[in-house]
Order: sequence, then C-alpha cells, then structure tokens
Amino acid sequence: MPTLPLSGKLALVTGASRGIGAATAEALAAAGAHVILTARTSGGLEEVEERIHKGGGHATIAPLDLIDGESIGRLAQAISGRWQALDILVLNAATLGSLASVPAIDAKEFARLLTLNIAAPQALIAAFDAMLRASGDARVIALTSSVAAQPRAYWGAYGASKAALETLVNAYGEEVKNISAIRTHIVDPGATRTAMRARAFPGEDPSTLKEPAVVGQAIADLILSDTASGTRKRVG
Repeated sequence: MPTLPLSGKLALVTGASRGIGAATAEALAAAGAHVILTARTSGGLEEVEERIHKGGGHATIAPLDLIDGESIGRLAQAISGRWQALDILVLNAATLGSLASVPAIDAKEFARLLTLNIAAPQALIAAFDAMLRASGDARVIALTSSVAAQPRAYWGAYGASKAALETLVNAYGEEVKNISAIRTHIVDPGATRTAMRARAFPGEDPSTLKEPAVVGQAIADLILSDTASGTRKRVG
C-alpha cells in the first residue's frame, strides 16, 4: 500500500465542525495527516471525526472556545505533550458579525469579532510557534475574504479583521522564513456553500455555489505543493 503524502504529519484546523474547516480537515486526513479538530461544538466535531475514521484517517477532537485565550494555551500544552512538531496550522475559525455601516458598528460585537478573527489567530501562532519551528516543512494557512482587499459597503468590520489577519500572518512568515521551514499562505475561498455565506446572502441560491470540499482539497493541494511563503490563493 503506497504511503500517503502527509503520513506522519500533524495538522490543527480551527472551526473544523462544519463548512470549510471540516472539509479541510477531511482532505488533510485523506492525505495521511493526523488532524486535530477544534471548534466550540463537540457534536459537530464528533461527526467530522467519525467521517475521517470511516475513511481510514486519523483525527483527535479538541472542543474549545477560541475567544477564551487561556484555552489556547491549554490546547498547546496538551498537544506539545504528545507530539514534537506541528506541521500544518489552518486558521479558519471566524465570525461574520452583523453587516452594518461603519458608524453603526456595535462596539461590543466588534470587540468579540476582532477577538475571534484576529486576536485568536495571533494567540494560536504564539502558542504553537515552537512546534511549527520544530517541523521540517510547516505551513500556516489563513482563510481570508475578497473584502479584505476590496472594501465593500457594510462589510467594514469583517473586512477589516480579514485584512488584519492577512497582514499578521504574512508578517509572521517574513519573520521566520530565514530561520525555519515555516511557510505562510493566504487562501480566499471565494463564494462557497457555507452557513456564513447563507447568512450574508440569504436570497442566494446555494446550488449555484461550490461545495466546501472544493476549498478543502485546494488547501490540501497547496500544502502539498512547493509554493513560496506569502502566496495568496483564490479558489474558483
């Protein structure tokens, strides 16, 4: 039986209970990686884990709320106690928030959005930096949106958080590119059939959109490719 391309690799995917996160986790597991699945909802994580196991893959679930900063530290401690290196970190978890004009953005909701969409990814990178550096070929993948580069009315809060995420992850890539084997990539999934998309565009026909599996496979293919750090890829 041939060795799978990601055999022996460890991946961590946030927001892995559904949508693009779940699809990415399944694609990485199908390529041979052991995938750690994180999200708030343990039920959804268990379903993804079961699908991975049925497909012959390996996964571990770690339910946690990324807004709770201490939970990230505990997760890193648990993972580093079992594995030496983290080869793949997929920063997928995010919240859309309410679509509103910039003056009408709710301060409390905006703070929560920034905590999940930008502060949590920074905390994850900080917590797993040593394990990423210990890998012989580590990848950090951040999921973004077209509104990060092309501002759209009423999308200011979400777009600002994604623009900040891109800057943060690419800055990390620049910091470590000459002293480690870490490469960073930004992935814009484009229009995809997800719960977040349905909330943002309630009148849209979901059958006109690509499935999350297309994005998940594209992310797996990117990780398997010899792509330069700092690459920004749009799917579809």
